[in-house]
Amino acid sequence: MPWPRPTYSGKVSRPTLEELTAALAKVNDPEIRKPITDLGMVTDLAIDEAGVASVTILLTIAACPLKDTLTRDATAALRAVPGVTDVRVTLGVMSDEQRAELKTMLRGGAPEKEVPFAKPGSLTRVYAVASGKGGVGKSSVTANLAAALAQQGLKVGVVDADIYGFSIPRMLGVTGQPTQVDDMILPPIAQEVKVISIGMFVPGNQPVVWRGPMLHRALNQFLADVFWGDLDVLLLDLPPGTGDVAISTAQLLPNAEILVVTTPQAAAAEVAERAGAIATQTRQRVAGVIENMSWLELPDGTRQEIFGSGGGAQVAESLTRLLGAQVPLLGQIPLDVSLREGADQGTPVVLGKPTSPAATALRAIASGLATRSRGLAGRSLGLTPAGR
Repeated sequence: MPWPRPTYSGKVSRPTLEELTAALAKVNDPEIRKPITDLGMVTDLAIDEAGVASVTILLTIAACPLKDTLTRDATAALRAVPGVTDVRVTLGVMSDEQRAELKTMLRGGAPEKEVPFAKPGSLTRVYAVASGKGGVGKSSVTANLAAALAQQGLKVGVVDADIYGFSIPRMLGVTGQPTQVDDMILPPIAQEVKVISIGMFVPGNQPVVWRGPMLHRALNQFLADVFWGDLDVLLLDLPPGTGDVAISTAQLLPNAEILVVTTPQAAAAEVAERAGAIATQTRQRVAGVIENMSWLELPDGTRQEIFGSGGGAQVAESLTRLLGAQVPLLGQIPLDVSLREGADQGTPVVLGKPTSPAATALRAIASGLATRSRGLAGRSLGLTPAGR
């Protein structure tokens, strides 16, 4: 309990509205992750002679799923102000005009339907996680890299671009649904990662049966309609192969770099090369190759290479020759039961069992990606030619 602030008469002085506002400025909207005072959500703030503070918090929509959290956090913040004897929080709903102002503010005044990560000045590193075929653990790698990067203090988002085979929500333990503010979508947050997936919009385990144009539209909405905020890293879990979504990703995010996931098996490596070779046509950069299921560590300390060996190195070498630029093998991830268990339970292995062999390898790959700086290609340097 905070110490009361005595006046010259020995009584506790009544807090000012500025002090109450400063306290509420420490309360963040759970979805937008910005202070509610900055979002225009605070109104009718007052305090009476008895020290009872009252405030109305305007929700973005009436069905806001986290209104109880907002009420609890605002109450706690105001109670902590010396001189406040009680708190009364009333919930309201923003008007259409207030929501429009909020959307404009969140977009930084940018036009609607703009993909922020495609702008030349964007500092967000975008990685498209690709594979030649399914079953190589691409989604597991994506989910764990996202969790590991967030654990290192980066602001991370994940787009589950595998529309037909969406699995990221389960792997990251997403339980909430996106909140829609008119045509702006606030993505759920799990493991400190912002996530969007078509799986959040279809009932049950219903399949998605769409042709190419619908896939492009969905990806564009995930990028332009979702409020991502200021991300350090955006990961896209692409579907296997080099089809519609891979092409749309190159069109919508020309600065995205490709991470190729493969297994050691020669047949899988040959297919994985095609996923990276798409960069010759899209002019994207291949950031590197990740080899999954590299070996099984046995109790006696030896390794059993169930799927063969050398596939990751083979893909990296082939892409280096093809693209004329160095494509590194970023890491090898061993077979690990805890990796599969974490994916099924919604707790990535890098968080659930951080000392396991798979988690150690994944964190090392994430650390390498976290320390990479974005190139200057396509970015404005803010320079003007000197006059003669």
